[in-house]
Amino acid sequence: RRERQRFVDKNGRCNVQHGNLGGESSRYLSDFFTTLVDLKWRWNLLIFLLTYTVAWLVMASMWWGIAYLRGDLHRAHGDTYSPCVANVYNFPSAFLFFVETEATIGYGHRYITERCPEGIVLFLFQSLLGSVVDAFLIGCMFIKMSQPKKRAETLMFSRAAVISQRDAKLCLMFRVGNLRNSHMVSAQIRCKLIKSRQTPEGEFLPLDQCELDVGFGTGADQLFLVSPLTICHEINSESPFFCLSQRSLRSEQFEIVVILEGIVETTGMTCQARTSYTEDEVLWGHRFLPVMSLEDGFFHVDYSQFHATFEVPTPPYSVKE
Repeated sequence: RRERQRFVDKNGRCNVQHGNLGGESSRYLSDFFTTLVDLKWRWNLLIFLLTYTVAWLVMASMWWGIAYLRGDLHRAHGDTYSPCVANVYNFPSAFLFFVETEATIGYGHRYITERCPEGIVLFLFQSLLGSVVDAFLIGCMFIKMSQPKKRAETLMFSRAAVISQRDAKLCLMFRVGNLRNSHMVSAQIRCKLIKSRQTPEGEFLPLDQCELDVGFGTGADQLFLVSPLTICHEINSESPFFCLSQRSLRSEQFEIVVILEGIVETTGMTCQARTSYTEDEVLWGHRFLPVMSLEDGFFHVDYSQFHATFEVPTPPYSVKE
């Protein structure tokens, strides 16, 4: 079967694009800091470089303008004449003075004299503006680098989900694992069934979301994720798969979105990993191969068998049947 359009990719990316916002696009500017953080790295670096370059050139031009208006560019600086900024004769020297002041380098060759009140005011304005720009841009880069999105890449989901019997009950199961030794604190898992349906009133819902119970009442959705775990959804009369059989599975169209959330132990930040399973990725009558084995003083996890399944005898009928 040709692969159809997914609502959520296997890597967790949501295939949703917002268009025709009209006047609502101004909301992005009202929250400009979050908009800047959400941009791709190449745009962040471009804005970072352009902002500093433009700010440096503008401030250096203002220092050059003061020296030009006072006539400091064409006079010798010495005991007989006190300029606004000593040893500023052209634009490059004005730019160097700005950089020395902004970076608090202070080589001592160029400095503001006490007979230049406009230079003192410009120096105070430069200090305030530089602090604001540094706090905004450096803060944005720090938050972007510390985002836990990369941590989600070390959280694994099985490529396929399986349906088989467990404890004499028909269950939908998939496997999750953590590749790092650092734990996910307060890890919790949720599942959404996305399927189109029509209400009794005739309204068509193209992407209706339904919750799949993975142990809310028993606490099984709270994971101690130190080794690969098999998440189980019991198919009963309350399950949306109550009428699903092996035969009807071939003609169904649905998508199961899995959301794993937890706190990164090393940073204390919340991390979320997502994946999805379409009807083609649900294997009827299969079970996952074991990946845990006891060795000398520790438990060994064989991730080469993480996605492997094998067939087991399973009735082809639905729970309702």
